[in-house]
Amino acid sequence: IVEFDLQDIRDADLLLVNYNKPSIGTAMEVFYAAHDLGKFVVAFSPFSFQDCSPWMVRYCTKILPTLEDAIKYINTHFLENHKA
Repeated sequence: IVEFDLQDIRDADLLLVNYNKPSIGTAMEVFYAAHDLGKFVVAFSPFSFQDCSPWMVRYCTKILPTLEDAIKYINTHFLENHKA
């Protein structure tokens, strides 16, 4: 299971993370993507900044309050800049 998850991360252009509960697996995937592979990680979460794991704060490119906000952020910062 872990190797399949890691391969999905290697294949991704960026990660969109649902950070709705503390999860060691999610934190490890975010760390792997950002630290080891240098990928951008955009998360959405109901947690306030103070309630987020310091690991998620450090390794997520951006943590936004809703999925819709995360999609807007990705569209603005990644998709619109790469249109031909």
